[in-house]
This record gives sequence, C-alpha cells and structure tokens, in this order.
Amino acid sequence: MHKSSYFAVFIFMILLPELSRAQNPSSFYEEEPRTFYGGLLLGSNFTQVDGDNFAGYHKVGLNAGGIVYTHLGEKVAASMEILFSQKGSRSNKAQASNSKMYSIERYGIDLNYAEVPLQINYFDRRKSHFGGGFSFSQLITSNEYITSRPAFNEDTLTNFKFKKSDVNFVLGGNLHLWEGLFLNIRFQYSLFSVRKNYHPEFGRAEQYNNMWTLRLMYLF
Repeated sequence: MHKSSYFAVFIFMILLPELSRAQNPSSFYEEEPRTFYGGLLLGSNFTQVDGDNFAGYHKVGLNAGGIVYTHLGEKVAASMEILFSQKGSRSNKAQASNSKMYSIERYGIDLNYAEVPLQINYFDRRKSHFGGGFSFSQLITSNEYITSRPAFNEDTLTNFKFKKSDVNFVLGGNLHLWEGLFLNIRFQYSLFSVRKNYHPEFGRAEQYNNMWTLRLMYLF
C-alpha cells in the first residue's frame, strides 16, 4: 500500500467525528464522553501461510502499536490501528516435498509488516466490544529458509518474492478487564495471494497469511 494511501486513511479518520457530531455520543470506557480515545497494544501473532504445505499456527511473532477510537453512535465506534506485525510460517516436523525428491527437515517464512487495521466496533454495557473490518499492510522485510535432504539451494527461493502489500479481512473481540485494560483476540486472513508464484516442489503458487492474535490493550 502506497504511503499516500495511509495518509488519506488517517485524514479520513480525523474528519469522521465531525460528520457524526450531531449525534449524542456516550463514553465507552470513561464517565465523561470524548470524541477520541487512544491506547497501546501489545501481544503475539500465531500464524501460518496457507499454501506452503505446512499446517498449524507454529510461527509466533510480535504484534505491537497504537489504536484510536472515534464515535459513530451511542454503542458504535470506528477504530484505526498502526502496528508492527510479524507473520509467516514454521515447520513442526519433517515431511517430504511434493515430488518426494526432498525430505524437508526445517522450513520457515519470516514476514515483517507495517499494518493499518480499520474496524467498526459494537460496545455492550460492560464496555466489552467486538468488530470487523479490513487491514492494509506494507511488507518491511521477508526471509525464507529450508533445510532438506538432499540439500536444496536456498538461494533459489529468492526468485519467488513476496508482494509488497497484503490486504486482510479482520474479526475480533475485546473483553473489558479493568478500567482501560482489555484482552483482545483477533482472526485475520489475506484476501489476495501474498505471492505471484512459487517453487512447485515446496508449495502452491497462491499463498495466504492466516493469523490469530492475542493482545492486551490499554486505553487512556
């Protein structure tokens, strides 16, 4: 996603409360209502890459950043996050390649993204809330490795690059624990393949980020 697109999304989120100012918003987590609520997020991603022939959420990565909420109605708010998010894949056991030519002993994908999720959230009377939306990611760095018998030339994998952007749909919930502290669980999945093609020996051409996230959120 181009930098100018992130800037446009940010401006939209700033202007959005002005469009809903005629409503009478009530606070979701404080006694005095405010237009904006900001907070911090810290937790872990549990990820896999669908299409790499290795199933299971064995890759654990960091998910950290900030969040801003703005009112749309009495129990509805829009949110925008700016995150550093680590995704990818890990093998958990040895297995054969597609043609059975290689025994894959170790395999992994490391993907680091700058990510901007946008969601619509519904709040209950206990301040817990759930929502859904979309996430837009820009790839920062990527790495892929493989150890096999017989040995496979890892440099060949550099010919199958990951796309610079990733768009996901997002579903999640936030359990209110205490004052501004929430426990967040989220699922998200790529809408489009994160690669254009791939080596036929080790997976299929179309691959998708598949991720669960568990985080703590504190709103100020």
